Amino acid sequence: MSPVEEAAARPVTETEPLLRVRGLTKHFPVRTGFRSRSLVRAVDGLDFDVRPGETLGLVGESGCGKTTTGRMLVRLLEPTAGTIEFDGRDITHAGRRELRPLRQDLQIIFQDPYASLNPRHTVGRIIAMPLQVNGIEPPGGVKARVQELLEIVGLNPEHYNRYPHEFSGGQRQRIGIARALALRPKLIVADEPVSALDVSIQAQVINLLRELQRDLGLAFVFIAHDLAVVRHFCQRVAVMYLGKIVEIGDRDDIYERPQHPYTRALLSAIPDVTRLGPGGRIRLAGDVPTPLDPPSGCRFRTRCWKAQDICATEEPALVPRAGGDQATACHFPESGPVAAATGAPAVADDAGPVADDGTAGAGAADGGSGTTVEEVSK
Repeated sequence: MSPVEEAAARPVTETEPLLRVRGLTKHFPVRTGFRSRSLVRAVDGLDFDVRPGETLGLVGESGCGKTTTGRMLVRLLEPTAGTIEFDGRDITHAGRRELRPLRQDLQIIFQDPYASLNPRHTVGRIIAMPLQVNGIEPPGGVKARVQELLEIVGLNPEHYNRYPHEFSGGQRQRIGIARALALRPKLIVADEPVSALDVSIQAQVINLLRELQRDLGLAFVFIAHDLAVVRHFCQRVAVMYLGKIVEIGDRDDIYERPQHPYTRALLSAIPDVTRLGPGGRIRLAGDVPTPLDPPSGCRFRTRCWKAQDICATEEPALVPRAGGDQATACHFPESGPVAAATGAPAVADDAGPVADDGTAGAGAADGGSGTTVEEVSK
């Protein structure tokens, strides 16, 4: 059966996600000598599903826990709490022997194409490694399969014996993609696969991933900073802030009708060359709190222009709003669409006062410095 026929044969149901994550948590101990003094709450209770053939985008500022989440999903990191179910099996604390057969269906593409490839191995050996480790002998032999993979990702099959330093950055990332495809997985975690590449090469790699998803029926967890890339590639989007998902929903809902104030601030940071001046830019006061001691209640409250007393005492639950699939963790969600043509959200009427320079007025952070949200578009 061909890969396309295999993908078509996979059932796509609303009730049976390929990946189910509940309460996923990762805390890193900060040690002084032999004692653990405190914990870095890198990821603190994530809930989401990924269905077969679907792409879920994880976005947020640097340090919000996206990469840690991705590494836990493929079990490169051991979760502190919560559960990870893949294809109906609980893999949260599965050992190496239990994970080995699952590695064929669950792969990762690393962010840095320079650091993720062994410089002492040829490209052929790098791509063949998953086949050899799992004892798989494909029809025609390993070499033929590796050359087929090189051709699939747009590289010359005759370069089988070359070393990674003989390739450009975009070509190295294609090699990493070929390695991830070697076992024909069902789900790939792509950890910022284009952030280290030139803009022209980014488009080529994203188009390649889309073609592979369509042809092979792949599901992706796509971690990225570039909101334009996420909108182009992902069907659903989850927005993370300080270790938590603050909003999740379909792509159109997130980009055109964001409900969480932080999501609106992220979208407003997308550069718009068609407009001059601050326009609809939302500037967040203060800095991102430390994960060593996150704020009580809502973690975004120290930078939010809508924060009230309840935000400090009660943590908002991630619940669906307005009866749809879009879920928001906010006591006072935003309302109204944003300017879809520009990607910059218009500040809602109930968003609170905004000063002339774009900084939040009364009710924002206590004594904030007025620093802006990170520019998430490269």
